[in-house]
Amino acid sequence: MPAEAAKAQPVAYETTILVRDSCLCLHLQRAARALARRFDEALRPLDLTNGQFSLMMSLNRPAPPAMGSIASLLAMDRTTLTAALKPLARRGLIKVTKDRDDQRARLLELTLPGKKLLARAVPVWQSTHAAIEASLGEGEPDRLRKILGALS
Repeated sequence: MPAEAAKAQPVAYETTILVRDSCLCLHLQRAARALARRFDEALRPLDLTNGQFSLMMSLNRPAPPAMGSIASLLAMDRTTLTAALKPLARRGLIKVTKDRDDQRARLLELTLPGKKLLARAVPVWQSTHAAIEASLGEGEPDRLRKILGALS
């Protein structure tokens, strides 16, 4: 055991309470998990998670985007994005192709079944999202988006 660890003082319980009550990261994680569960439950009949819905929605573009732009949009590293793409590709909902201009780059595209599933999922997202926004009260959703935008 390093000497520094042996000398470390225990953290006071009051500090634990302070972090529990004031840590923005903790509060944001808790809210994100609660929202994720709510959307997961709503999308479950379509065999989609909220993350898969967001990923598929990010691919809904006139031209297939590169992996890098999707990773950036979703704040994911490429390894995490690659892992998230695999179940969608296995289901035939997306396809990954090489970029003709840059053989190292990969382009992502919704397949026809993917587009059809996304079209079925959007009304589920809309109703769930509207209920969540309504629960926050007038003007609060926009205020929350502004605050979250400042953090990201």
